[in-house]
Amino acid sequence: MRLAFGTDEETTLTTWLQEWLSQAGHEVVTVGWGEEWPEVGRAVGAAVAGGRADLGLACCTTGTGVCIAANKVPGVRAALCTDGPTASGARRWNDANVLVFGIRLTSQQVLAEMVEAFLTTDVDPGEAARACRVEPGARGALGRA
Repeated sequence: MRLAFGTDEETTLTTWLQEWLSQAGHEVVTVGWGEEWPEVGRAVGAAVAGGRADLGLACCTTGTGVCIAANKVPGVRAALCTDGPTASGARRWNDANVLVFGIRLTSQQVLAEMVEAFLTTDVDPGEAARACRVEPGARGALGRA
């Protein structure tokens, strides 16, 4: 799988993640590396929305900034996750296409569980009617156009 990955800070965790993903056979497309969080989030989101990557992974100190920035890119569904079940649910029920995590808040073991869950969980087709209500211009409970 081709994965876009960006971080505003290189750490042992971010370096480990890139190596771990590559060893698992994924193609890692590095975008926004070392830039400030708004550019990182935007770059990862643009890579996914533009078809340069199947899914994205983004991080900053808490994850909040890159998540907000990524979600500003049309077609992106970035989810800030803290554990494997949340990452799995973000894919299954929300059709998330960018996994976001906080560098300072996530251990290597938890990150491996989150990424594995995110990459191996299929989107539930029964959730499509709900998920599309957050698209720009959508009408309904969540998309007040």
